Amino acid sequence: MNGGDKVPLVEVFFGSPWEAELVKGLLESVGIQAALKNYNLVNFAPSQDTGFGTGGGISVIVSADDYETASEIVATRESAE
Repeated sequence: MNGGDKVPLVEVFFGSPWEAELVKGLLESVGIQAALKNYNLVNFAPSQDTGFGTGGGISVIVSADDYETASEIVATRESAE
């Protein structure tokens, strides 16, 4: 696989650290690999706006190939609240 074959990562959820962890776990429980973006940055300075666009939140990112399914799972979770 060369560098041009990489699948981009996309944000599927943005929220508080505990919500992001919950969504990540939910996605992984159905076989979708997910990662947290800005997790360490938010933990480093949780009470400050760092200027890096975190706004105190964390993104859950997935492969662009999994975006549609992941979005449906997140939407279903949000509508159940």
